[in-house]
Amino acid sequence: AKVAGFPARDTASWSSLQRAPPCYPPGQLGLSGAMKMINKLLKMSGKNKKGTKLGSKDQKDVAPDQKSPHPKKSSSVSKEASIKSADASYCRKDLLKLSPSFQETPQSGRLRLFIDKLRLCCVMFDWNPEDQSQTDLKAIETKRQLLLELVDFIGKSKSVFTEQAVAEVMKMVCTNLFRTLPPKVHKTMVDPEEEEPVFEPAWPHLQIVYELFLRFIVSGDLDVRMMRKHINANFVNGLLELLDSEDRRERDYLKTILHRIYAKFMMLRAWIRKSISLTFYNFIYATEHHNGVSELLEILGSIISGFAQPLKAEHKQFLRSVLMPMHKVKPLAIFHQQLSYCVTQFVDKDHTLAPDVITGFLKIWPVINSSKELLFLNELEELLELTQPEEFEMILEPLFRQIAKSISSPHFQIAERALFVWHNEYISSLIADYREKILPIIFPALHVNSQSHWNSTVNTLTLNVLKIFMDLDNDLVEQCSKAYEKKEEDDIKKMAERKQAWESMMR
Repeated sequence: AKVAGFPARDTASWSSLQRAPPCYPPGQLGLSGAMKMINKLLKMSGKNKKGTKLGSKDQKDVAPDQKSPHPKKSSSVSKEASIKSADASYCRKDLLKLSPSFQETPQSGRLRLFIDKLRLCCVMFDWNPEDQSQTDLKAIETKRQLLLELVDFIGKSKSVFTEQAVAEVMKMVCTNLFRTLPPKVHKTMVDPEEEEPVFEPAWPHLQIVYELFLRFIVSGDLDVRMMRKHINANFVNGLLELLDSEDRRERDYLKTILHRIYAKFMMLRAWIRKSISLTFYNFIYATEHHNGVSELLEILGSIISGFAQPLKAEHKQFLRSVLMPMHKVKPLAIFHQQLSYCVTQFVDKDHTLAPDVITGFLKIWPVINSSKELLFLNELEELLELTQPEEFEMILEPLFRQIAKSISSPHFQIAERALFVWHNEYISSLIADYREKILPIIFPALHVNSQSHWNSTVNTLTLNVLKIFMDLDNDLVEQCSKAYEKKEEDDIKKMAERKQAWESMMR
């Protein structure tokens, strides 16, 4: 009889022996044909497969140490073999059948029960409420309970880390997680705090699957070498595609899982960095839309902080070709905090990168986008805090030409933020050391602000900055003031000459 979960016994050879040999008329076969038929029957009777019993006469003829050409396997091996060959296909009706709990099952049968429950959890559902019947709702709840049992069992048993159980776990995880994401509700990237969140309909099951997989890969009993054939480049790419989900809860789980995979599977580290780079290239130059950019940058931030010094050429290239161009995209405000952290981590690791990074900033400095310019000023201050005097001297002229433009901006927040640079003690000390080169560049903007800026706060801050320079070097301030007055007179004179020239041409 066929037992559930076990293969049916192979009785083909036994039934062939029970069939009577065909009868042929005398003289029809001939000598050679008769010999072939006898040899064929002898071969059929001699091939005893597994499960075929020898007759009593045959058992007497076999020596005691040669009764079976194959040694008898242990019961555990036979159980594993039977589980491997068990039918793995289940349907929703199977979920409605009563499944025993792990506490009710003997220790020897828990691994088989674990695999059966994993296979039951591979049954998928349509989460459209209009297409769900009462039977479907009951099966969905049953699957949720099974997933909770599996999560609890993984934390208590070490038998789940065998090769067979690992394969079944990975099959269940891939079946449930890797899916086509639904159409996006928001056509452009939005701040999650400003818009209503979007929730994944299948989250009651997905959350437990993510939790199960996370506990599985962080376990100290997991053999990394065994997992190499399951967690590979294709698996990582599947997780990266899921990071475009609009459900923030799912992205948080994926961020943690990817970080754990990067830490535990060293052979995948280069591939993960390359895949993230390709995702960012597509985001920068093609779509400008990806819901998981912030999470990917958080992963990169922890990766960059663990880079060994000196930095490799490929890491510096990643900074120049990926992180710097990401400042040009429209939805920068959504992920600027994480992006700024990654860039400052690079400069903190290697301060010689500061001139290249700041020069790159100045090339893509926003002109008419005030909110974006505020983000640039914030990040610029963080970078200047990590800049050494030698690197600061290399970039001070183009840097303070841009700061002077920001100081003279009619947008009071931009002018105010640019003047706040002097509140930073380290940056203020650098400016004091190179004041002879800096003050002539920014003095016109300071003078105009102190005389005619419409915002009183900006006026006050500008006067405070001028007072700092006067305390440091009053002669330099007077010299810059005279140079500014002379330049103003020259400009007025040139304007008068130009106006006179145009009038003479119009006569």
